[in-house]
Amino acid sequence: MQQHSEWEIDEILKPFQPFGVKLGLERVRQLLTDLGNPQQQVPIVHVAGTNGKGSVCAYLSSVLTAAGYRTGRYTSPHLIDWTERICINGIPISTADFKALLWHVRETVEAKDYSPTLFEVVTAAAWLYFAQQQVDIAVIEVGLGGRLDATNVCEKPLVSIITSISREHWQILGPTLADIAREKAGILKPECSAVVGVLPPEAQAVVAARIQELNCPAIFVPPALDLGSGQAQFMPPPGLTEMTYPVSLLGEMQLQNSALAIATLQLLQQQGWHIPDTTIQQGMAQTQWAGRLQWYSWQNTRILIDGAHNPAAAQVLRQYIETLGYAETQITWVMGMLSTKDHRDIFQALLKPGNQLNLVPVPNHDCAEPQQLAKLAQEVTSELALCQVHPDVETALTAAVADPQHLVILCGSLYLIGDFLKQDSQPPD
Repeated sequence: MQQHSEWEIDEILKPFQPFGVKLGLERVRQLLTDLGNPQQQVPIVHVAGTNGKGSVCAYLSSVLTAAGYRTGRYTSPHLIDWTERICINGIPISTADFKALLWHVRETVEAKDYSPTLFEVVTAAAWLYFAQQQVDIAVIEVGLGGRLDATNVCEKPLVSIITSISREHWQILGPTLADIAREKAGILKPECSAVVGVLPPEAQAVVAARIQELNCPAIFVPPALDLGSGQAQFMPPPGLTEMTYPVSLLGEMQLQNSALAIATLQLLQQQGWHIPDTTIQQGMAQTQWAGRLQWYSWQNTRILIDGAHNPAAAQVLRQYIETLGYAETQITWVMGMLSTKDHRDIFQALLKPGNQLNLVPVPNHDCAEPQQLAKLAQEVTSELALCQVHPDVETALTAAVADPQHLVILCGSLYLIGDFLKQDSQPPD
């Protein structure tokens, strides 16, 4: 493999890009079999849901690392670099190790007659890395849906988590909440523990029926109680215990996400994992998750960045903004969205009369045309103080931060946030 050492990760993965999103387990199971079934060597917590998956994974991996366990974490998408997706104890895989693994997976595929997707290849590399590194436990985030997602290859997860369900990726998962819930509930396994957040009634009915069918010991978790000053109180369902803990991530939704993590950790305690309550509190306090309700300094100006890539996430962002006390005439948005998103619903969740809106393309992705978004935004909220289009994020932000009294929010796509962070971290030419 030495001759490939200078290749970039994107180049190694390039043969798999044309296959796009193709749900199904046959290809990834064949690939993992050819790699020696590394997924069978790794105890996992499996996390599905529309929103909150990444935060729950971050809480769990932080606490389990603080408890002394060698903890793998697999999440997607990445913000800046591919290596962010595969971490042990919060440290991303090295670029050299990732390239070596990808080449091994690629060569394994090329010796056979099947064509896995890019996500399946990266997922297989993650399983292989965690097995080689002999992690004690791995926290695995579903990529898309659940039932047919490439991560759904373990028959006995320690705990399966469904964080939330709302209308996202409906073009693939199905048009109704019941359809989407059916796909998310596909990660549940017979007689394996399940932890479920608050769901819409239509989705709740589907998940509850699946839990009963599989005889899963299930816990439905309410949001924690906000005690103020960054403290929360876990309100335990039957079988769990009350506790107070710090919440380091911002936004009201973290009361739900953190409670799901606490419930999962208490179930792991019951299964024999040594995770003292003091360690839970320590790990929760140390949790970080970039690109979600994150304050960021750009050209000496404090801005707020958040993915807010679907209507439910947009509502969470709007709820947080309304706690900050800005007048609507002081709120300036910089937004870009992918073409597949529910643009109207996101605008309805975020925009208010008096807001200023700056629209930009999402680089290197199939994005919604900013001019068309501008037209739609003015239909949704006719009394915007400003609605204009810019060629890129830097130009838009430069215009947005001109008034130091304004709150500037960059949002609309995790890919947009990732590109911004990547460009801003590079030194100028």
